[in-house]
Amino acid sequence: MRKSLIPLCLSALTLFSLPALADADHPHVRLETSQGPIEVELDAQAAPKTVENFLRYVDEDFYAGTVFHRVMQDFMIQGGGMTADLEPKETHAPIPLEKSGLDNTRGTIAMARTANPDSATSQFFINLVDNSALNYRDLYNPGYTVFGHVVSGMDVVDEIAGTPTGRQGPHADVPKTPITIESVKRID
Repeated sequence: MRKSLIPLCLSALTLFSLPALADADHPHVRLETSQGPIEVELDAQAAPKTVENFLRYVDEDFYAGTVFHRVMQDFMIQGGGMTADLEPKETHAPIPLEKSGLDNTRGTIAMARTANPDSATSQFFINLVDNSALNYRDLYNPGYTVFGHVVSGMDVVDEIAGTPTGRQGPHADVPKTPITIESVKRID
């Protein structure tokens, strides 16, 4: 009887410890916004450097007080680097583009960048639709690094997407009423 319980106990131990290992590779963060909460699961297996970079900003409370400064219906919402008066916050050095193997599909979160593929810092975007044109294809079409997906709060994302926008100085697609990221915290 005892001998048959040992393999059963070991199997149970393995089963119960696997989710704990998966959590380390798939941390969750909660974005508290002026429109409501958005919870995102990150994928550190697919994009380890990008997730590490994002979590560095999270741990530094960098995102508090930034806004979704670019909102394009049927495309994406972008935030994480500017204050309500569209002043950019000082960031760390850019990180290199990672080919995560994840596609820019509805509800995924990806790093924003300039035309230089290796220029991502703190800004990110959430895809509102499947944006296959943003996926990595080759050196001439490097795409945008996807590093997670929304697990709850897509209704908040869609509400943000529906906000009226306009121009503010040199910036287009700016929400007429600022949509503030009040905080971004790890959920452990």
